[in-house]
Amino acid sequence: MSLFQLKTKLKPAGDQKQAIEKLTANLKSGAKHQTLLGVTGSGKTFTMANVIANSNKPALVLAHNKTLAAQLFNEFREFFPNNAVEYFISYYDYYQPEAYIPRRDLYIEKETSINENIERYRNSAMQALLTRKDVIIVASVSCIYGIGDPEDYRQLSVELKTGEKFPQDKLQMRLTDMQYERNEYDFHSGYYRTRGDTIDINIASEESAIRIEFFGDEIEGIKIFNPITGEILERRDKVQIFPAKQFVTPYEKIPRVVKQMREDLDKEVELFMKKGKEIEAQRLRQRTEYDIEMLTETGYCSGIENYSRYFDNRRPRTPGSTLLDYMPEDWLMFIDESHMTVSQVRGMYNGDQARKQMLVDYGFRMQAAKDNRPLKFHEFNDKLDQTIYVSATPQDYELKLSKKCIVEQLIRPTGLLDPVVEIRPTEAKKLNALKIDIKRHKYNDMPILKEEDFKENQVDNLIKEIRATIEKGQRVLVTTLTKRMSENLSEYLNEIGLKVQYLHSDLDAIERVEILQKLRLGHVDVVVGINLLREGLDLPEVSLVAIMDADKEGFLRSEVSLVQTIGRAARHVEGRVIMYADKITGSMKRAIDETRRRRKVQNEYNELHGITPLSIQKAVKSSLERAKEDDSDKTKLDKVGKDLFKEAQSWKLMKKNERKALTQEIEIQMQIYADSLEFEKAAKLRDLLGTLK
Repeated sequence: MSLFQLKTKLKPAGDQKQAIEKLTANLKSGAKHQTLLGVTGSGKTFTMANVIANSNKPALVLAHNKTLAAQLFNEFREFFPNNAVEYFISYYDYYQPEAYIPRRDLYIEKETSINENIERYRNSAMQALLTRKDVIIVASVSCIYGIGDPEDYRQLSVELKTGEKFPQDKLQMRLTDMQYERNEYDFHSGYYRTRGDTIDINIASEESAIRIEFFGDEIEGIKIFNPITGEILERRDKVQIFPAKQFVTPYEKIPRVVKQMREDLDKEVELFMKKGKEIEAQRLRQRTEYDIEMLTETGYCSGIENYSRYFDNRRPRTPGSTLLDYMPEDWLMFIDESHMTVSQVRGMYNGDQARKQMLVDYGFRMQAAKDNRPLKFHEFNDKLDQTIYVSATPQDYELKLSKKCIVEQLIRPTGLLDPVVEIRPTEAKKLNALKIDIKRHKYNDMPILKEEDFKENQVDNLIKEIRATIEKGQRVLVTTLTKRMSENLSEYLNEIGLKVQYLHSDLDAIERVEILQKLRLGHVDVVVGINLLREGLDLPEVSLVAIMDADKEGFLRSEVSLVQTIGRAARHVEGRVIMYADKITGSMKRAIDETRRRRKVQNEYNELHGITPLSIQKAVKSSLERAKEDDSDKTKLDKVGKDLFKEAQSWKLMKKNERKALTQEIEIQMQIYADSLEFEKAAKLRDLLGTLK
């Protein structure tokens, strides 16, 4: 019987079936590396889900950013509602790493803001891997950073059963060892409280809490309850509680760890003294002795991860435990958008070591801190079992490893063709030179304006094309080379009456999502950005993508970047791309040739099966319906949410204590929505709070 139950009404369409069959057959034959070359909109996630179900193996899906990881997580949860689909990304809302800048004699202390919800997902992922076999983890590259040793994590867990003897004070000691904090008033995730013969534990990996009821030294009952409302959700006969933090160690290990730390500390201090670095020697001893004292007294200290080598009993320069070490022996790795993700994994180690080396050289950290690090690229590869690289533009690395196991998925079930690519000059006077270049590359059929029709520069021509596109109720993406250019162009387009917003890395994640949502809803007609407009964006309303200065060779105008950018227009039946350039570069030629090849394959398939390409309409309709509901303050909230909006209408008539009570109710419900990943509902209540305050 299969561990993974794929629940969907969808059936493999286009060339999804052959891709699924080939990938599955290659896995069964023992292929270590495969590449799924799937065009935008061909349903690569659905193919991955089918391969997981067919292979019956636990899987880890690796994405190169949090936004894409969240999208994949939600999709896999819908495909596998009865299995453990988990989410593992960096849990920092804000992260300022510890660092030292010698030139300015500036020490920067580590400063973080941990997202409680994401920390819960991380703990849940680790626990699922230790207790279940039907697990799918969607992770960012943070999974190659060190976390606690899986054996220590498992060893410190405690299983409680009704009817067994387990003294209450003994359980409190175990909870403290597992880094749960006691607090009778502030009952957050990772805390516990004691009330008479009852201990409540707010589990670090779940949204619910556990109530352990005692009769003397015997466990009389185990209940699961909502920590916000106190509602009893279910009763259980047994429960397993795992540590609250990822870096934990059995208390009996502490003496050995402290002994080794002191020995190494003496050696490193002596070495500093021999070099005449008394300040560094004194600094290192003072800081480390404080950490040793905290470890001895509490079993934990700030920055404990810097001593992970001692806890794991590892040799110097060896990697620590990562999420990959929690995976079972036989598992499957998908590297999504591999052309980006592989490079990101490869580059993590060097940057981390440069910063750590500076801390070590100036006595802020012991040498062991350098062994708290991300995996080197070869260490990452050594931990993999069977791997499938997924991308519309796989690189030579993936293709070389996959060799004969390269599976193409070029047919879209919707019948949509890859967009038509046009090339236009940046200025009218450069049209003739561009025409000659087009003929030289044998693009005689390339759509290009006639000389007498092209009398503007690229910005004026772009404005004309934008207005023509907007008149048809469609949207536009414009890619520029710099942030300043995206801002200046957006400002100019707004001044002439167009609804435009820019999008780049200076905006936080929430702002970026909101801008793209406005584009889909029609509140914005044009989004101007840089490389953020490439991977992972599902924008079926976009029919025109304009690439400014397409002939400026570099990362943002490489073959891969151009193919990915072209793909943003591949979800609309009238999709087209305009490249503004004065010559055809090698990257442009390869990107255009690949786009034309894919368009030809899809067109032949459509003609053979009598398919008429249609734009994706379902997502547009649901978004428009949601927008109408937003306008009337009825955003698909449940009864509680709607009642809160209704009650808020009497805000001006309320007394001070009534307003305070309503505010608290809204905040609680907002948290419930956020915990359930219903962020649009949570945002609606957030906006309501802002209005009331």
